Amino acid sequence: MAVNASSHILIVEDDREISALVARYLSQNGMRSATARDGREMDRALRDGRFDLIVLDLNLPGEDGLSICRRLRLATAVPIIMLTARSEDVDRIIGLEMGADDYLAKPFNPRELLARIRAVLRRQGPGLVDASEPAGSFIFLGWTLNAGKRELSNPDEVRVALTGAEFDLLRVFCERPGRVLSRDILLDLTQGRTAAPFERSIDILISRLRQKIEREPREPELIKTIRSGGYLFTPAVERQ
Repeated sequence: MAVNASSHILIVEDDREISALVARYLSQNGMRSATARDGREMDRALRDGRFDLIVLDLNLPGEDGLSICRRLRLATAVPIIMLTARSEDVDRIIGLEMGADDYLAKPFNPRELLARIRAVLRRQGPGLVDASEPAGSFIFLGWTLNAGKRELSNPDEVRVALTGAEFDLLRVFCERPGRVLSRDILLDLTQGRTAAPFERSIDILISRLRQKIEREPREPELIKTIRSGGYLFTPAVERQ
């Protein structure tokens, strides 16, 4: 989607000062926002309105952010940026494995959060991936990746839900079948050179994508791991 004044952000944060600060900063930069203090308030907000992105705190009263993230991913592909006071890699890994699109440790600069929100929203629209190329579809082994609609359909023509990050990664592979792509290249092509240098994020996205397109995710045939090289997309791809 385009990043403009119509962008509506839901801030799920129990610290009133932080949520007020973020909401005020987003408003100053042309975005609308709403706040929720826990999972129940978030659920009510989602029933009552449409949001383009959720900023989700990890440490919430009652249901924690990881559980909420997992639950959201079963129901929607709305982008999620997780906030947490913990900055260890294991927390980032768990958050990304649950389906978060990005991760930011507290304390943070509102300007950095805004930059990450804009980057994630851009990836939800025409995409950072080869934006100069015309939209079309990629066909591989009966699967169809529709670049214009940003949809994936399996060989039975059933739509498979992808997050924005998962879609962009699969599109990169479809545009470069039979080529070994390093993690750095994949980061550049999907998230841009301003992406945080967190190499494991690509591995986690690969794992999430394999769960959706591989018959046996633990023995992948479509996305092969190349030792000391990166990843290889093996199917022949037809572009329409």
